[in-house]
Amino acid sequence: MKLKLLIFLYLFTAFDSFSQALIVNHLRCEYLQNPLGIESKSPRLSWHIFSNQRNISQTSYQILVSDSPELLQKNQGNYWNSGKINSDESIQIAYHGKVLEATKTYYWKVKIWDNQKYESAWSEVNQWQMGLLKKEDWKGASWIAYEKLEDSLSNVLPSDNIKDKRLYNNTLPIFRKDFSTQKTIEKATMFICGLGHFEMSLNGKKVGDHFLDAGWTKYDKQALYVSFDLTKDLKKGKNTLGVMLGNGFYYVPSVKGRYRKLKVQFGYPKMICRLKIQYKDGSSEDILSDTSWKTAPSPITFSSIYGGEDYNANLEETGWDTPDFKDNLWKNALEVDGIPSLNSQMAAPLKVMETFNPKKQNTLSSGDLVFDLGQNFSGIISLSVKGNQGDTVRIYPAELLNADGSINQKASGSPFYFTYILKGKGIENWTPRFTYYGFRYLQVKGAIFNDESNLKNKANLLSIKGLHTRNSAETIGNFTCSNELFNKTNTLIDWAIKSNMASVFTDCPHREKLGWLEELHLVGASVRFGYDVPNLFKKSVTDMNYSQLSDGLVPEISPEYVKFDYGNGMFRDSPEWGSSSIIVPWYLYHWYGETQTLADAYPMMKKYLEYLAGKAKNHILSQGLGDWYDLGPNKPGVSQLTPMGVTGTAIYYYDLQVMQQIATVLHKKYDAIQYEKLALDVKKSFNETFFNPETKQYASGSQTANAMAVYMKLVEPADKKAVVENIVKDIRKRNNSLTAGDIGYRYLLRVLEDEGKSEVIFEMNNRSDVAGYGYQLAQGATALTESWQALPTVSNNHFMLGHLMEWFYSGLAGIKQDESATAFKKIIIKPQVVGDVTFAKANYQSPYGKIMSDWTKKGEHFTLKIEIPVNTTATIYLPATAKSKISVNGKIVKNLDFQEDKAILNIGSGQYLFEVVE
Repeated sequence: MKLKLLIFLYLFTAFDSFSQALIVNHLRCEYLQNPLGIESKSPRLSWHIFSNQRNISQTSYQILVSDSPELLQKNQGNYWNSGKINSDESIQIAYHGKVLEATKTYYWKVKIWDNQKYESAWSEVNQWQMGLLKKEDWKGASWIAYEKLEDSLSNVLPSDNIKDKRLYNNTLPIFRKDFSTQKTIEKATMFICGLGHFEMSLNGKKVGDHFLDAGWTKYDKQALYVSFDLTKDLKKGKNTLGVMLGNGFYYVPSVKGRYRKLKVQFGYPKMICRLKIQYKDGSSEDILSDTSWKTAPSPITFSSIYGGEDYNANLEETGWDTPDFKDNLWKNALEVDGIPSLNSQMAAPLKVMETFNPKKQNTLSSGDLVFDLGQNFSGIISLSVKGNQGDTVRIYPAELLNADGSINQKASGSPFYFTYILKGKGIENWTPRFTYYGFRYLQVKGAIFNDESNLKNKANLLSIKGLHTRNSAETIGNFTCSNELFNKTNTLIDWAIKSNMASVFTDCPHREKLGWLEELHLVGASVRFGYDVPNLFKKSVTDMNYSQLSDGLVPEISPEYVKFDYGNGMFRDSPEWGSSSIIVPWYLYHWYGETQTLADAYPMMKKYLEYLAGKAKNHILSQGLGDWYDLGPNKPGVSQLTPMGVTGTAIYYYDLQVMQQIATVLHKKYDAIQYEKLALDVKKSFNETFFNPETKQYASGSQTANAMAVYMKLVEPADKKAVVENIVKDIRKRNNSLTAGDIGYRYLLRVLEDEGKSEVIFEMNNRSDVAGYGYQLAQGATALTESWQALPTVSNNHFMLGHLMEWFYSGLAGIKQDESATAFKKIIIKPQVVGDVTFAKANYQSPYGKIMSDWTKKGEHFTLKIEIPVNTTATIYLPATAKSKISVNGKIVKNLDFQEDKAILNIGSGQYLFEVVE
């Protein structure tokens, strides 16, 4: 095999030294480009390498870090000069220089040497700025508020079994601070936290384009601050900072006639900030939040993450956040208690990412206007309106319509609405600030549409739009193929992902907005193929850590804002959910080479496994929800086809296998041995309890039971083939229909793909006549729904069933990684040519760079174009036999290895064209 590889590399490596290009680019610090607010004392640095040659790998690198860009231009790293390090590592390189200081900016660059003995030029200079590393770095800034919630009224973890009939609203405050600068500014950085959410302005202009800053957390233990560079925005002389606060999950008001899922109340809105100003002369000063700030109620009269938002334009105070405003009638801010831990927001902020104009408009018999935006998405509205003072426009968003054409909020949380009260001065524009919903349709009350003739009775709605908001993580993957149903399915899943990718991964963008944990590990691969989300997954791990109970239980939602006591705790203690605390850190390591999270989360993982061991009876775990929303005879909910104990115990066994590997990575040999021993006991008990050696079936023989036993390696090797055949038989006897639910379907797909049964996956999903993705599309869904049947009685924007997207990338396009490697260092390209699919193409921006697989099949002719990033290798599996004619970049190759009906080739980086003719 080695000889064949050497010959192959010789044939397809270019040696033209005059055309060699070796460029280092895409520099990242903690996965971010030129980030602010870095808190790691040893930040991880990464880069990509470009070369126009094939089979290029890095052999050495050198990093320079300086606190002065001028020094760095002279190739002086006064904070760290790594020297020439002989290593092929180009990701996750830990900083090993002088101690880094809070708020300070550091500049860095890198160059590399490759296996052809070429030396690159220095990369472009990048930078990172440190955040506030300890409490003292806030320089005495105070938490301030408009008012303080009485301690007796706070409720940080309400129970869903306790009915609270109290009604209460709160004041949504604004804050202002005047200050002056008389010197020339070198740099100005704001560090700010506003709870639940904040919007900041400087001299009357909003700072940045973020939405719902900062990300929501377990507020009784931690909150996030956000860093902004204000260097170009501050002016010499008078300046004014303005801050508006909203409730978010920090405080959920209870008002009659408004929807609320829960009544969590950590406190009334509050804020803390430090603006550090550095001057050209070397001096500096800080503008801190304290009781000298002035505060007053804002025009937002109601704001709830669950119920909507109301705005009275008559309460606006023009110019309140500008230097010339007179604030003598405002009161001084009140100093209040803070949050135990304040950390920098490292995940991408939420932003408005897309705008939807109405596709259709209808007027109901009531006079209400109904607009169809054409797409179900997460977001808010934006309107332009003209009318008289006091005219009130109310907008109800919804996913669905009733038979009479009115909006239907029954399954998405009702009533939720936006209200705008006009001030009556020309054209007025408004966008809500501190809430959002999932919707496609808008029903507008109190307005006519673009008609100047009736202004005495109703406001004139000039325009209305939908603004899609989501986590602004960069899109790094795309997929397309010749099968239009699969393309539409990919889009269907993608909209559910985008709509539920906030500062946590939510289940739905309306009714709950909660971080149900099973999605993280089950649909995580689909998300990671499409979006640059390592920091968002790292935040999810932190949220789980803060939500873990003292007995070790990791609740099913994180951050945990409500204690689900209903159903004897089945909605709080389900191993398939809580195991994200173990599986997600492992997947972060596997996909990104992220070792720090493994180390940081290890105590949480260990404690959770101890909890599961204590709950197990003869090593079997039977609590929880099981294969949630599987397709059984009854309406969807708790597992119907797979007995309780199967999925929970299978996940428990998988946890133990993962922990054995994590302990090995972290050099905890004793722990690894103990987890291996316990895993063997669990496996033995599982098979004794659920496996029928005569029928080769697990438990009820459901798709989920058999698939999970195979994927988790619970089945003995001698029985594996028979169990897989039983899976296929079950699918075939159901006319190629699925039955697996939220937990089981991903493992069903994984097993079928791994066992070379992608044709079965194709036949299951290339249809619209039975419950599944195609059926949802046929019912008019534009985002993935909660149920396979697209039921109108449940959420119609849910991403828990988005597993098929992973197969589009790993199966149809064939982009995988070798299990022995991390971060796609060793790539596998193994496209599955199935059904009537004649081409498939996918791109994925891996930690090392772009991976592309693009194949076409015309009759007996198969072509595959691929791109493999520098500093990685790949194994290619071509659909071919020993009789096939195979060429690479136009050159015939022979004497290849074959595995079943696949020719196997090992290559280095570069672009390739493979052709197979039968």
